[in-house]
Amino acid sequence: MRGRIRGRRPDDAPVIGLDLGGTKIAAALVAPDGTVLARHSRPTPATEGAEAVLDALADTARAVRTPAATAIGVAAAGVIDPVTGTVTSATDTLRGWAGTALAAGLAARTGLPVACDNDVRAAAVTELAEPPQSEASVLLYAAVGTGVGGAVAVDGRVLHGAAGIAGHLGHLPSPEAEGLPCTCGATGHLEAIAAGPGITAHYTRMSGVPADRLETVAARAARGEPHATAAVVLGARAAGRALGGLANALGADRVVLAGGVPRIGALYLDALHAAFAAELMPPLRSLRPVPPRGGPDTAVLGAAALTSTLPLHHPDRTTGARR
Repeated sequence: MRGRIRGRRPDDAPVIGLDLGGTKIAAALVAPDGTVLARHSRPTPATEGAEAVLDALADTARAVRTPAATAIGVAAAGVIDPVTGTVTSATDTLRGWAGTALAAGLAARTGLPVACDNDVRAAAVTELAEPPQSEASVLLYAAVGTGVGGAVAVDGRVLHGAAGIAGHLGHLPSPEAEGLPCTCGATGHLEAIAAGPGITAHYTRMSGVPADRLETVAARAARGEPHATAAVVLGARAAGRALGGLANALGADRVVLAGGVPRIGALYLDALHAAFAAELMPPLRSLRPVPPRGGPDTAVLGAAALTSTLPLHHPDRTTGARR
């Protein structure tokens, strides 16, 4: 049985923030004022199935837990429905992750109430700490890395949409990705050409030369290799065009660009910014993507914040918690 309560946790108690990615789980004990009191991380057992991932999440939470901790917030890869606490869709980055009862499974293992959401939406929450700049504020948050994720917030509230799917920008149709397979099973989506693996794969298709990762392609582009330069620029332009179009559609007044891909250098950022600006309607001509405000703790702080904004899923009191 799954309990689901929309109550708030005590505002004067620390909570645990968990960031679940395909390679690493990070945990932090977070004080009410946002101070990180303790940290721990461990590898994600990504190929071992959902139960192993839930066990690993629980173990990582215990490493930072104190008796005062009152709740756990989880920022997780995949499409997360925070109302039901389930993973409604996911790629094979985490084997068997789709359909997992994330909140109920972790609450049962820890005995603490759990709030959960997609990792990019959780990170976007940290951008909402300051009051909106206008009464009709729209934040567009994009994270370009191994995949392309995103979030949309209106008047300081992150949108979730049906089944928690709102904000998954990587699955917008992209002309640059026509015919290319996406991780979701469809073809022609932005992620297939703009994410790190997509840029790397496109370089190999054009050059016939293998590359192990995006950083290798970026280094070759920095040396002036034409195919590497073309792959980076195409991925950047695709992302910029998509973000510019979304900014028009949503009337965004702030666009945040996060993730590892934008950090590869000026070649990428310059191409993305140019493509973004070219799409904007006249009232938005001054708008430009900006980097996130948070530092390395953004993900776990965003996860911790979920415990005060989303439903808390409590452990089943009749069966007790798994330890």
